[in-house]
Amino acid sequence: MEEADELCRADTEYEVAFEAADLIYFALTKCTAHGVSIADIERSLDRKAKRVTRRAGNAKPQWSTPKPASAPTPATYMPPADDPNAPIRMRTAVLAGISEEERALLLRRPVLKSDEMIEKVKPIVSEIRARGDAALLEFTAKFDKAELLSTCMFPPYSKESMKISPNVKDAIDKAYSNIRKFHAAQVDGSTLKVETMPGVVCSRFARAISRVGLYIPGGTAILPSTALMLGIPAQVAGCKEIVFATPPRPDGSISPEVMYVAHLIGASAILKAGGAQAVAAMAYGTETVPKVDKIFGPGNQWVTAAKMLVQNDTDALVSIDMPAGPSEVLVIADHTANSAFVAADLLSQAEHGIDSQVVLVAVNLSTEHLEQIENEVDKQARALSRVDIVRQSVAKSLIVQTTSVEEAIEYSNDYAPEHLILHLENAPDKVQLITNAGSVFVGPFTPESCGDYASGTNHTLPTNGYARQFSGDLS
Repeated sequence: MEEADELCRADTEYEVAFEAADLIYFALTKCTAHGVSIADIERSLDRKAKRVTRRAGNAKPQWSTPKPASAPTPATYMPPADDPNAPIRMRTAVLAGISEEERALLLRRPVLKSDEMIEKVKPIVSEIRARGDAALLEFTAKFDKAELLSTCMFPPYSKESMKISPNVKDAIDKAYSNIRKFHAAQVDGSTLKVETMPGVVCSRFARAISRVGLYIPGGTAILPSTALMLGIPAQVAGCKEIVFATPPRPDGSISPEVMYVAHLIGASAILKAGGAQAVAAMAYGTETVPKVDKIFGPGNQWVTAAKMLVQNDTDALVSIDMPAGPSEVLVIADHTANSAFVAADLLSQAEHGIDSQVVLVAVNLSTEHLEQIENEVDKQARALSRVDIVRQSVAKSLIVQTTSVEEAIEYSNDYAPEHLILHLENAPDKVQLITNAGSVFVGPFTPESCGDYASGTNHTLPTNGYARQFSGDLS
């Protein structure tokens, strides 16, 4: 229905063609999965044209615009894959010679408009604001399937709650050390003083935000890495209150990996809730959830919309880091690119969720080279436990063919990706051309996954084109 709805809303020749192609692609995929041939479709069309088996005009249900949902679909929902044997392929476009309208379509993300999402989260935010903990517990029971007696945990946290294997503990400790080292180097404790005219001295100095709320997604993955990426900057800055918010498991517990990070960071509270309801609870406070001054952290469209909504409410007195939404990566590759490496980098974000987007910008790649990359994507994706997620996100993603590195980087700057990876000859020399990107990974031996976990840089980055307005650093 999503593809049909987007086609109905298209209002230019280019948009109609673009969305119709999407709809036809998914329709043909469905037909293939059920053994339906083009000849079968032609026979059906012929029968319809001859009115042999047409239904009565009033037999077909009337189409109506879907009503805004009052709350998000549970994170565990996953639409079934149409055909597990069909090749996992991206769409392809050639950049040269296209119009401005067509180029704009290639820059568009496959997500709902923000105003639509904000309308959907408003009822959730209003319920939390009006009924506090009671509403929070109800939403948690409904969407996380966890029947809780209380919404928050407070230190000291029990050793049992953070029980992890020695290998996992060592990995988290190493990541903590690297990330803290990189972020501590960015702290400038000096005071800027400028005498603008005799006797007039102007100063500028930094102070930590007192109370911060850090949203750590849950759902289909455990993300202690996000807890580290958000918690360490707050710890280094000297924030007095650090509130974690993360969805609980069905038994009401929080993953021990996240609990261990909360212990390392010195979190003052852990809110056992996710989605828009967690954002609202931190923005306004409840009987047990501390109100915060600024909310940080990535999330799905529901979380992003809720963050934008509360930031614009003057009664909330809360700000946000940036509108961090679904994951995305853009890879620029030339003739020197290793096909297996490129595929792995593309899949590193494609497996995050069905609304993730990956883009391969190919610089004069031969048909054979492109085919090698696509075959590697298909092969590596099938080895992943999250292949059903990858299949859907890749189907919405793009290969953009360009004729030069300059043209490729110009497209990337317009796209403003969350992650940008350069599989290019003399890649370090090209960094100076980049103006809009959340984080840049230079060369074939700089996999994006290192930045996601333990190299030291932060992985909480602007998505959906917001790298034009926001830097890759938490601020």
